Parts: sequence; structure tokens; C-alpha cells
Amino acid sequence: MHPFLFVLSMAVSLLAGGQTAQAGPHDAEFARFLQNEIVPAARAAGVSQAVLTKELAGMTPDTDLPGLVGPYGKGNPPKVNFQAEFRAPGRYFSDSQFNALVGPGRSLMNKHKATLDRIEQRYGVPRRIILAIWARESAYGRAKIPHDVIRVLATRAFMGQRRDFFKGELIAALKILQSGDVTHANMRSSWGGAMGQPQFMPSSYLKYAVDFDGDGRRDIWNSEIDTMASIANYLAQHGWTKGRDWGYEVRLPDTVSCTREGPDNRQRISDFVREGVTRANGRPFPDHELGQQGNILLPAGRYGPAFIATENFYVLKEYNESDVYALFVGHLADRYGNNASFVGDWKPTKETTRGAVRTLQERLISEGHDVGGADGLIGFKTRRSIGKDQEAKGFFATCWVG
Repeated sequence: MHPFLFVLSMAVSLLAGGQTAQAGPHDAEFARFLQNEIVPAARAAGVSQAVLTKELAGMTPDTDLPGLVGPYGKGNPPKVNFQAEFRAPGRYFSDSQFNALVGPGRSLMNKHKATLDRIEQRYGVPRRIILAIWARESAYGRAKIPHDVIRVLATRAFMGQRRDFFKGELIAALKILQSGDVTHANMRSSWGGAMGQPQFMPSSYLKYAVDFDGDGRRDIWNSEIDTMASIANYLAQHGWTKGRDWGYEVRLPDTVSCTREGPDNRQRISDFVREGVTRANGRPFPDHELGQQGNILLPAGRYGPAFIATENFYVLKEYNESDVYALFVGHLADRYGNNASFVGDWKPTKETTRGAVRTLQERLISEGHDVGGADGLIGFKTRRSIGKDQEAKGFFATCWVG
């Protein structure tokens, strides 16, 4: 028997026989899972026996992680609390958050000016966008990243809701350890398995992490330079268009319906200008943008600031599938220059719950609207469906609940 299988076999025997006082209720089953499912798959993917023996033997599941179901995914998934309060987008954009991030970001831009020049030249992504993602993901590396990624991924592969996904990520993480870029002790992650300062999943690390400081290792845990370049490479590989911004805050006249929101309703920015859309700060759109495509973005319908988003806004969403996330990054990137708030206000809105939103979505679906799924969250498809429903009933469309 191979040494790793022997170690696991002994662990199973000891745990099953109750010969360790600290054994958890799932430890023996977890050891069998690693032996029977992970080891063969990892070996087939090219992970060496030495790495498997060193990194997996004796590991126990972290049953304190949120969102677990039960061994082999058997059990009731955690219920979504649809009675929880639905948070309006404006709550994510307090000036205090941005003020706390702008100063350190500017300092880092000065510190790494020459390096950022090279990163921009190679990848075509503006430094302010790179720094804004770094800030959002880990507060420029200052946030605590406390978890053992191998244990997190193994636990989720064993008893999580997306077992196949986390099996793949676990094998990717073992490949990273085999490469020698990082030691197990330093390979820290969030409770969801996102690693290091840019919060890459292991598969993203393998695809997009780069060694830009030239020390022979892709170190997104300790190297600021590798972190910045890896973020830039990720965005470039996901289609960042060089020379374009993420978007612009605008004044959207009442004659332009909020029901036209969405990336599937793009048109030239010059056409929006002809319809009376202007930049909120009073400046004209850059000449090079006028012939380019953009779309209306209304994260809070008519109850919040309005934007014309470019395709780069949706590249930011490739990093995190959230309008609020991408807008936070874009707005912070703008504030590194002129630390100014949005021009438009986030107006008070009626308090509601995810359950109430889901009920509304279900009604809209029954009436033939495409809301993008009844999940209690208000994406652009739900917003414009609300607006179309309002217009059909003779009201001015706000594209927001209430």
C-alpha cells in the first residue's frame, strides 16, 4: 500500500474505533472521502504522491465553515432567509469607506509608479482600476485572511453544496503547492477558498497569477507587485478594452425610460447624447467615447444615481458578479483622482425584504416578464421589468420596488 493510503487507512481505523478522544463525528468518513475520491482524481491530474501524502494525511474537516450541508452533500441545504431585510444599493457607498481607501491607494500608486507603468503597458488596465479591486478584495493586503485553503476546499468538497466545483478547486490548490510557489502554511484563504490579496480561487490562480517581481514565484499572499499584476492579467484575459473607462455618471432625462437599462440595450454614446443624456459633472463625454457603445445602468432605478456603463463595467463583474461590486470598484477608481461623491443622491426607499421582492418577481414572471430568476435580489432584468409593469399600469416608471 502506498504510504499516503496507509496513513489514511490508519486514520480511518483509529477514528472508527474511537481510539482518539478528539475525533469529530465526520473525521473517519472524511478520511475515506480523501482516499477514495480526491487522491485518485489528483493523481490523474498530475499531483505527485509526495504532495498528497504531505498535504492531506491527517487532515480533518472544518465543520465550523458556513453553508455546509452534510457528508457527501447529503442533508438539507441552508435556507435562504427571504425574510431578511433587502439592502438598498446606497448603503454600500458611504463616503467614509471611500475616504479610508483613497489615501492609502494614492500612496501605493506613488510607491509603485514605475512598476504600475510597466503593468499598464503590458496589460492595458489602468492602475486606478487595479488598485480599486485590490482595495475592495483585501484593503490593499491589510485584511485578515485566516483560513487554511486546503482544509477549506477539502471540507466543502466533502460536505458542501457545490461538491464537484470544490473538488476541482482542491486539486488546483494541490497543483499550486506542487509548483513550489507557496508553502501550505502561507497559502491562506477566506472561508470560501478565495486566496491571498486579490482573492483568487485556486483555478484562477493557475490561469491568471503572474510573477511580475521576478523572484520565480507567483506570490499573491506577500508580493504587492505580483498581486497588482495578477489582477491586471485577470481583467485583461477577461476582455478589458484598453483605452475605455468603466462608465460615467449621467443625468438621465425623464424622456429616456429606465426600462431601457441593461447591456443588451447598448447603443452609441453619441446617440444617448442626442436624447439629452449628459454627464453628471457637467463635462462632455470624451471624444473617443462618443462613437463607442454604452448602456444605461440604474442600480437603484430612479431612486439613485444613473450611469452609462461600458463593456469594461461587465469585465469588472467577471471578478464578482454584482452590480454593486463593480460600481464600488469603478467609483473608488474615480476617487483616486478627485475624491468626490456621486453627484446624484441615493434617495430613501421603502424598506422591504427579500421575500417581498421574490413575491414581486414571481408575479412579474406570471405576467410574462423576464426578471432573471425569482431570487429576491434586484438585478437589471428585475428593475426594468418593474418599470415596464409600472408603465403598463399608467405610472411613471421608477424601475424600483414601491
